[in-house]
Amino acid sequence: MNSLEVRDLAYAYPDGTQALFGVDLTIGSGERVALLGPNGAGKTTLVMHLNGILTAGHGSVAVAGTTVRADTLRQVRQRVGLVFQDPDDQLFMPSVHDDVAFGPFNAGLRGEELERRVKDALDRVGMLPFAERPPHHLSFGQRRRVAVATVLAMEPEILVLDEPSSNLDPAARRELAEILRSLEVTVLMVTHDLPYALELCERSLILSDGVIAADGPTRSLLADADLLARHRLELPYGFAIPPGHG
Repeated sequence: MNSLEVRDLAYAYPDGTQALFGVDLTIGSGERVALLGPNGAGKTTLVMHLNGILTAGHGSVAVAGTTVRADTLRQVRQRVGLVFQDPDDQLFMPSVHDDVAFGPFNAGLRGEELERRVKDALDRVGMLPFAERPPHHLSFGQRRRVAVATVLAMEPEILVLDEPSSNLDPAARRELAEILRSLEVTVLMVTHDLPYALELCERSLILSDGVIAADGPTRSLLADADLLARHRLELPYGFAIPPGHG
């Protein structure tokens, strides 16, 4: 089964600004896909449709076969985990443990199953030894890993990350990449960090002016200088795409 199917998705904000003009995309179960595009391309608007923060003006979104509608939001939101760019938008409890337990607890889990979810999620991101720490005592990179754990504790079908490498030092960036590679979950990564997309995602989508402008192997897309220039995407100065990657 596909993790995500978006069909002819169009959306205009209440002020009349048209953000999406008919987006079609399919992401298979277990794929890691990067969503690339300039500012204002519609990436955030698209992501907010995946768990019903916004609902389609036209077209449809389905997660693991369930169409996103008002009557399916609870089910969909357990299947789509959003990791925000700023972890402090997700961490608000007195301890790391309590932050990771928050979602499953509110979904009705208690006792041994709740503790199993918390332990497994923290273990997967290498943060189990920090379970009793206050989140604000952690480094930025550690807080981002805990934010990922809060989503993993819900055992989602698809993990959506907004600029996961932003504000990370090189070591934290590498550690997060290793974690993301190890997860057996579908990943959609929204990023301007083209080398990170190349490192983690074999496939990339370019969203530009509210439509999917390109969909293909990340290495092929990033090797096309004209394509990148048309959509205001740039590799870091001096970055060379290694042969045979992705």
